[in-house]
This record gives sequence, structure tokens and C-alpha cells, in this order.
Amino acid sequence: MPRSAHFTAELFKFLRALKRHNNREWFQANKWRYEEHVRDPFLKFIEDFQPRLQAISPHFIADPRPSGGSLLRIYRDMRFRPDQAPFQTWAAARFPHAAWKQMHAPGFYLHLDPGQSFLGMGLWHPDTDTRALVRDTIIKNTAGWKSATESKSFRKQCRVSGDLMKRPPPGYDRNHPFAEDLMRKDFTCGAEFSEKQVCSPEFLDNVTRKCRAAAPFMEFLTRAVGLPWAAEEQPRIRELLSLEREKL
Repeated sequence: MPRSAHFTAELFKFLRALKRHNNREWFQANKWRYEEHVRDPFLKFIEDFQPRLQAISPHFIADPRPSGGSLLRIYRDMRFRPDQAPFQTWAAARFPHAAWKQMHAPGFYLHLDPGQSFLGMGLWHPDTDTRALVRDTIIKNTAGWKSATESKSFRKQCRVSGDLMKRPPPGYDRNHPFAEDLMRKDFTCGAEFSEKQVCSPEFLDNVTRKCRAAAPFMEFLTRAVGLPWAAEEQPRIRELLSLEREKL
């Protein structure tokens, strides 16, 4: 029996309309469209993606709960900018490492937006100490970084992205074979999708395929910051545990 698509063109139609009518009155009158064409299909996608993500690494979370789970809220936080439009005009879900609330940790992120849907993976805007951990691991395990970022499957499915510094940070060799990567502010990779691809019955398989291709990249980052990747590894959060002990 052919698999049906999780998403339809109605998702993008709703988001385009929300961009034109980003106010509470319009949203309230069209909330049923959001629930039927955006929220509920995305929750189903997250539910179906969950076992696939767990097969890649059991330490990453795909939570299909409608509130407090992987699906990001469409309502904007108005506390600090009450003059902004009240709703996000895209739909997105995050699939973070289990340690994401305690420290900067790698994660997967799926963003659906008219004309700019994408899958992002890695460390986005990590703090200075976390960036240093990744840089030092690239230097110590250059072969591992090369394998993770230059394999045929990775290059076919993903591309490394993220902002760069103007020059290598102090103390790092500007002639290192991966000098450009040592200058990264973000350690991310990703892939873009057309609306047709998002609405295809093969979209879940397509996302899964890209996540699998990026698994060595994600494993490298995960281990670089001291977090577990494989099923047999017990959750451990380096630095964080010592900080907690100091507070006692």
C-alpha cells in the first residue's frame, strides 16, 4: 500500500496567508487550518521519525507531544518585544541531544517555510568553550573530521555551513589542513528542500537518509563536547557534573 505524505500544499498555503495576516483575529478564525494542516501533520511526522532517529543515536530526542515536545511553538514570545507580529510564519521542530538543557549540545532541526525549507544538523551558535572543544578535537583527530565531512555519502546529501571568523583564533595554525573549519563560529551542515519534496510521500525517507549521511559528523561533534552517542554509553555530561558538585 503506498505511503501517504505527511504534509500537503495546504501547509505552505496557510503559512503564506499567515505572513499576510499576522494578527490574533485572523489566526483565531483560521486556527483550525493551522491544527489540521500544520500542527497535526508535523506531530505525526515527529512520531514516525522517532524510531529512525533512535536508530541513529538513542541519545537524541524526537518528542511528538503537542506542547513541550519537539514541535516549536507558533506563538512568539511578546514579553520583550510587544510591538512584533504575534506568530511565527514558519513551522519547525528540534531534535536535540538529551543534554541540551544543561549545555550546548548538537541537534537536528527541521524548518518548513515557503521557499526556504531545510534540515539543519550540528552545533549552532555554541559558546566559546564549546567551540574550543570542537576545534581541539579536530586538531587531535584530523582523520576523523576528514572522514566525517568528506565522505561520498555526506557530500552527496549535505553541505557544511555556518558563519566564519575573519582569521583563525589565537593559538591555532593558519596552515592547518582544516584551517577554515577552525575558524567556524558554527559547526553545522544541512540540506534544502523544495515544497514539492516536503509534500512528497518520500519526505520522511529523504530526511532520514540525510540524517544517516550526517551521522559521522554528528557523532564527531557529540563526542567532542563529551557527550554519549552510542546506545551502550551511559549519559555523561563533562564539566557540568563537576560544576554541579562545586555548588554543593
